[in-house]
Amino acid sequence: MSSPVINTQKLRKEFGTKVAVADLTLQVGRGEVFGFLGPNGAGKTTSVKMLLGLTRPTAGTAVILNQPLGHRQTRAKIGFLPEHFRFHEWLRADEFLDLHGRLYDMSTAERTAVIPDLLELVGLADRADTKLQAFSKGMLQRIGLAQALLNSPELVFLDEPTSGLDPLGRRLVRDIINGLRDEGTTVFLNSHLLSEVEQTCDRVAFIRNGRILQTLALDAVDTQVQITLRVGQPTPQLLAELAQFGEHVRLNERNGRIHLTLPHESTVPQLAQWLITNDYTLYELNPQSLSLEERFLQIVGTVNNE
Repeated sequence: MSSPVINTQKLRKEFGTKVAVADLTLQVGRGEVFGFLGPNGAGKTTSVKMLLGLTRPTAGTAVILNQPLGHRQTRAKIGFLPEHFRFHEWLRADEFLDLHGRLYDMSTAERTAVIPDLLELVGLADRADTKLQAFSKGMLQRIGLAQALLNSPELVFLDEPTSGLDPLGRRLVRDIINGLRDEGTTVFLNSHLLSEVEQTCDRVAFIRNGRILQTLALDAVDTQVQITLRVGQPTPQLLAELAQFGEHVRLNERNGRIHLTLPHESTVPQLAQWLITNDYTLYELNPQSLSLEERFLQIVGTVNNE
């Protein structure tokens, strides 16, 4: 990654004695759709606020679009859809976008040209003259997305962009994100809907307790296989030796089944042959594709940090 759009090193944020973010170290490339995943209370929102220049880090460094955090001209190249938004409900949809266009210092001609296109993009062309107070939650989500794209940003932060949307709305947002990638726009996506992340993102970072645990390319997840196997008399030595084939080796004490993750399905016959050669009686070997949710639970764990 020669010149990442986002480059942070040991970014940290403390509120008094509370550490909200302990170590945010990551790089995001141009044109990449990057997922930011973690349980509630993991530090995702505070991390995004630091990257947007809305709160100052306590320590660490960060460069956004080749400039330090909070650089005013750089912020004009960034779009943002927050999770919890309160829009001007007394404005019509086109008036709302026009207001934000003026805040971006866009000319009248620019605003006149782009607003109808954005309303069409998010499926609200027929609601241009409708006040936001009459909008459903899903419609507000879509007008918020239009607002985030108003300035043709180089970098877009989307915080739960499919919240409140029906399946058709989620499909529309996915198509928009894919279009942004094709145009070279970088998308930083924070979402609890792992199925949406799995269909959209190129890479993801897992965060817990304010610290990045792992960054993973999703095409690597696609090749991984979750194995369930059962042998006669499993021993601690066997569990240790199985680590040569994969990771996350664990024994279910209740049913005697062993679970582990292999890097590729081509490893499955090698594992079976090794067990037989080493005189283990093999009763069951069941390979399954590893979903992002299963990977999330492996890396982040099942404990809710609220």
